[in-house]
Amino acid sequence: MKKVVFILILLFGVSLQAQDKPSYQLYDKKGKKVTYSKMLKAAAVTEVVLFGEYHNNAICHWLQLELTKDLAEIKPLVMGAEMFEADNQLAVNRYLADSITQKQLDSTARLWVNYETDYKPLLDFAKEKKITFVATNIPRRYASMVAKKGFEVLETLTPQEKSWMAPLPMPYDANLPGYVNMMKMMGERTSPNMPKAQATKDATMGYFIVQNLQPGTVFLHFNGTYHSDNFDGINWYLKTYQPGVKIMTIASVEQKDVGKLEAEHYNKADFILVIDEDVTKTY
Repeated sequence: MKKVVFILILLFGVSLQAQDKPSYQLYDKKGKKVTYSKMLKAAAVTEVVLFGEYHNNAICHWLQLELTKDLAEIKPLVMGAEMFEADNQLAVNRYLADSITQKQLDSTARLWVNYETDYKPLLDFAKEKKITFVATNIPRRYASMVAKKGFEVLETLTPQEKSWMAPLPMPYDANLPGYVNMMKMMGERTSPNMPKAQATKDATMGYFIVQNLQPGTVFLHFNGTYHSDNFDGINWYLKTYQPGVKIMTIASVEQKDVGKLEAEHYNKADFILVIDEDVTKTY
């Protein structure tokens, strides 16, 4: 009888486990499962948090908002994002100050297609809590120019235009893993200017984060995960512009099985957000 009861309990447990379908799991850089609480505590004792996202992933955007709300409860914040370009800072400031409406922001800033669902909640939280929100990215037209003609083309810009990017000449290391991998992924015929265009974004985001660091606060920044994966990209520029700055990174990956971090993602960030690959996309 005891054996029968044991088997029934075992089968019941297996059945429950089979029905458990978590959409995400957090890991540390060594592939160990960690709790959200641990990640939140780590975020509260650093200077910069780089939250690397997949731009169209619903779980990424949900967790970004949750982390923002919870972190704001325990530490003063400055916020910023790749999705807002530096020449739109005035429009963002006016929206935060209630000087313009959402419709007016739509017409003056180059908002991403998924702004309404994914980034407006972050901006509105900053507005509600009176948190500084920094448009950190270089205007895309200038990154596009670099992709075609290299860094030198930036020297032809006006002083006003140059104010919307990291100071020239921008530091650059073509041997950084992210830029090397970009060249490999895009094939042999790819122009060496392509990673330079990426670097203008990384440099500008790093520069504007550093320019807006405030004592006793955490700068919570949202960017595509490639910009901060492997402690590269924005990380490198942050440390170049502000040696000794304390940074915590979050990388996002998608896997079929969220129950174990795949080896290729080890050491990708301080915390790795593993999301079920079937999670709904926002666009």
